[in-house]
Amino acid sequence: MDVNLLKNLLQKIKDGTIEIDEAIQKLKLLPFEDIGFASIDHHRHLRRGFPEVIYARGKRVEEIIAIVEKMVDKEENVLITRLTDNKAKSIKKQFPSSDYYPISRILTIEVKPREKQGKGKILVISAGTADIPVAEEAAITATFMGNDVETLFDVGVAGLHRLLQSKDTIMTASVIVVVAGMEGALPSIVGGLVDKPVIAVPTSTGYGASFRGLSALLGMLNSCAAGVTVVNIDNGFGAGYAASLINRL
Repeated sequence: MDVNLLKNLLQKIKDGTIEIDEAIQKLKLLPFEDIGFASIDHHRHLRRGFPEVIYARGKRVEEIIAIVEKMVDKEENVLITRLTDNKAKSIKKQFPSSDYYPISRILTIEVKPREKQGKGKILVISAGTADIPVAEEAAITATFMGNDVETLFDVGVAGLHRLLQSKDTIMTASVIVVVAGMEGALPSIVGGLVDKPVIAVPTSTGYGASFRGLSALLGMLNSCAAGVTVVNIDNGFGAGYAASLINRL
């Protein structure tokens, strides 16, 4: 339940168009709903401005569908991350209006129109094409949370002129998410060019000594460019979410 739905319910109580007992029944499930294997946080939209997000890895498709049904019943938009193609097919059968993005493995269900909340533009940059799945996860997350989002892919340090060619796009962004594997150098370069928050996302892209993203993570944590913050390895969702919260300010 979001703020508007709660206001609407309270107005109905005030107008006498809904019975008190019925309103109490609706409010009983407001904090969370226990369905046995999961406790669904219906209060999260009120607290944080966005509903609970479903992390699909490790969940059976039947469990995911059961959670989605409860969220849709409460008129909550649904965002599912790390969803395999097979699970996505089963969920789309149940919810035909859903949208699945196979590259980023995200599925969304828009129960009600997304509210525009971002005050500026979020730019998502990827160093290489191998980093696009994580970058797209960030971009779709930020878009679904009500932001204007642009993407700039495959502009890593191996050909820095590609990045500089888009300097006008970079300079007009309010928040920038930079996704990179290998040595993870790109966020430092972007951070040295702009006066806006830069969120760095290390990816597990790279050869053996990259240690599945650890090298990029450590490189980003040791960035000499002020204003660069870092999320966990391959956490495009976390970066998109953080960028969205910043963009609302």
